[in-house]
Amino acid sequence: MARPERISRRTVLRGLGTAVALPWLEAMAPAAGTGAAGAAASAPKRMAFLYVPNGAHMQDWTPSKEGADFELPFILEPLKPFKDDLLVLSGLAQDTAAAHGDGGGDHARSLACFLTGVHPLKTDSNIRAGVSVDQVAAQKVGRSTRFPSLELGCDRGAQSGACDTGYSCAYSSNISWRSPPTPMAKEVNPRLVFDRLFASQARGENAAQRARRDLYRRSILDFVAEDARELMGRLGSNDRRKVDEYLTAVRELERRVANADKGNSPADAPAGLKKPSGIPDDFREHIRLMGDLMVLAFQGDLTRISTFMFANEGSNKSYSFIGVPEGHHDLSHHGNDPKKHEKIKTINRFHVEQFAYMLGKMKSVREGDGTLLDNTMIVYGSGIGDGNRHNHNDLPILLAGKGGGTIKTGRHLKYPTDTPLNDLYLSLLDRMDASVDSLGDSKGRLPKLDG
Repeated sequence: MARPERISRRTVLRGLGTAVALPWLEAMAPAAGTGAAGAAASAPKRMAFLYVPNGAHMQDWTPSKEGADFELPFILEPLKPFKDDLLVLSGLAQDTAAAHGDGGGDHARSLACFLTGVHPLKTDSNIRAGVSVDQVAAQKVGRSTRFPSLELGCDRGAQSGACDTGYSCAYSSNISWRSPPTPMAKEVNPRLVFDRLFASQARGENAAQRARRDLYRRSILDFVAEDARELMGRLGSNDRRKVDEYLTAVRELERRVANADKGNSPADAPAGLKKPSGIPDDFREHIRLMGDLMVLAFQGDLTRISTFMFANEGSNKSYSFIGVPEGHHDLSHHGNDPKKHEKIKTINRFHVEQFAYMLGKMKSVREGDGTLLDNTMIVYGSGIGDGNRHNHNDLPILLAGKGGGTIKTGRHLKYPTDTPLNDLYLSLLDRMDASVDSLGDSKGRLPKLDG
């Protein structure tokens, strides 16, 4: 039997208006390290930052024991299947989110500085924050992929106007900052993200091809079928299975995005009325669609860096679908009311359940003798500790994934009070081969990550 040939990491399946990237394959491993072990050693590292607003109910977030012998509290219980892939990090802070003479505006500051460690200028017009860790990485390693970074969210955000006691709305709705005055706007429409990821780079083809696809109700995979058949004949059995699994995931996600489109375009809509498309009415499905898009972008090496905001900071979204009809922000100001405590931790747990869903997707993707999750570092958390106190120390922070084997997971690590969160980011940048000497208010690398 002929030995499967080596193929380029940049190989894509092409069709008119469509370019489908491929997952990491054994055939892409360096010649000196073919096979599963070689593929695992050569798989790229990825980095993601997931944000939830309004802090957490810390009593049901923080494990009582340090080290590997810890139990997941109520809020974190959905992560039990991934306990060995997880670090719970206590004691980290973003002091730059504190007032420092600027008065109110904790929500705006907590998001604007979450990935920058820079105190934002209090203004509703001439905004100025810092450069965020994701963009530091994108500037250094982003050329290796089609998209230097991917910014996702579920809440639309304004780039002007005042949203939080004199702070611009841009601070409350943007987590990623390319430069001090320039936030990276997030995309909230799954349809637009899907089309962006899987459209041809040829200018002008995307819209026309999507219209043709919709007219004939065809999948993007129908347009690359010939390329896919030709590729399969060049691959070994393991790689054929991985490509088949990946394309199945693409088709399933395409179907769900299409269903979201239908759900927002009722048949009895008045003629000519344009309604938002691609954004599900079901918030859980919206989060999961965006998370699946992020996973596929990582799997196909379309990007290695992403941010994902579940909601804008200060969000007052109702969670009536899980039995909490009150607004999230209102409940976060609980005043130590036990009934509000129960509701806020129910919201917190819902968010963690969606995080667990994404980790499950990542862990199911094989890369050599490891998984996509093994080669990724995902920070999950909020820039506020307790929503009632608006404190910015002892933040709720999780780190999932092993960073290509450079992080020893399965532990609760407790750091000295007010340890800068940006120390963690410096350590992650090192693992992305995007090292910098400092970032925001960092004081050095965060110890103990590697054991």
